Amino acid sequence: EPGAQWLETHRIAHGLGLKTHCTMLYGHVETYEERIDHLVRLREQQDRTGGFLAFVPLAFHPENTVFERRGFAFQTGAADLKMLAVSRLMLDNVDHVKAFWVATGLEVAQTALWFGADDLDGTVQEEKIYHMAGSRTPQSMTTKQIQRLIASAGREPLERDTLYNVIAHA
Repeated sequence: EPGAQWLETHRIAHGLGLKTHCTMLYGHVETYEERIDHLVRLREQQDRTGGFLAFVPLAFHPENTVFERRGFAFQTGAADLKMLAVSRLMLDNVDHVKAFWVATGLEVAQTALWFGADDLDGTVQEEKIYHMAGSRTPQSMTTKQIQRLIASAGREPLERDTLYNVIAHA
């Protein structure tokens, strides 16, 4: 099973002292039960290894894919926020939940900071995958732009490194 292989790969990485992120692509062919099963498996893995730094829910974008021709639609902002909130509750043993603004849009990412997300995936440069699938977000954002986005959502922007050590307060 591919999921078991993925978990085993991360178990080995965590055993070597490496920290990783975990993800879930949602909003395409999975059921709600499968989403919960996915989160439970991640939670159990984290209980065993403690090696996940962050969880990143990734909304499926159907544009320019076979799924668009089959009638699949983009996730709604409400669905994205529900996914983030459930993820935060289910994965209380994973320290960080990211709102990937490239996938959700800037306004939903801002709102996500009040629905369980504590991280906006940073200064992405020339993101192509989501944009090829229909994302209408900017292809990149500067540190200042991200700081303004966070502050205007009523949260305090912090610059941090890959391991979530704070580098600077905005």
